[in-house]
Amino acid sequence: MDLKEFIKAWPLLTRQVKSLRIPWLDQMSAEARDPFQVLISCILSLRTQDKTTGEASQRLFRLAQTPGKMSGLSAERIQKAIYPVGFYRVKAHRIRDLSREIQEKYRGKVPGTIEELLSLKGVGRKTANLVVTLGYDQPGICVDTHVHRISNRWGLIKTKNPAQTEFALREILPIRYWKKLNGYLVAFGQGICKPISPLCTQCKIRTFCARVGVSRSR
Repeated sequence: MDLKEFIKAWPLLTRQVKSLRIPWLDQMSAEARDPFQVLISCILSLRTQDKTTGEASQRLFRLAQTPGKMSGLSAERIQKAIYPVGFYRVKAHRIRDLSREIQEKYRGKVPGTIEELLSLKGVGRKTANLVVTLGYDQPGICVDTHVHRISNRWGLIKTKNPAQTEFALREILPIRYWKKLNGYLVAFGQGICKPISPLCTQCKIRTFCARVGVSRSR
């Protein structure tokens, strides 16, 4: 798949994604765009299933919805609210400390640039890009395992890790595709373009796909 083929495939991908389950973070941010809630939910989502992330986020936000209020909670109370997300004890301390940093350093407002977000302890490029795109509705390319795997499987790029993938996609993709890419490919990767034995017979863009590394499909 080259860029011209990607552009042709995009409307087909868009239609197919509408029939799939959209990531909880995308649903949440569409209903109420809140950079702080996007940031905290993204931290909770690491190594955690989408359904568990959504339920834990909702329990936590019933206790506190701002950095000031969140920083006032004890780590134990946050732990109880977010259990059973992966590494919930570590995440509870990270959430409290991060909330304090935002409250003290940025007067309770989550920074809106990737560079500033990366300066926050425990915030990586994936999280920073999600906050920028879902929290502030600004251009960014969030690369997780689905975006990395699928864009390489398509043959659109050839990279070894998510960091390389982000910058490679920034180089070739028109900016109008950036914000939607992560949400689309997470849904597509979970529902159709699975890591092992993808559902190629159900894929609406299979004629554009180079199927790099695919040895078995359904």
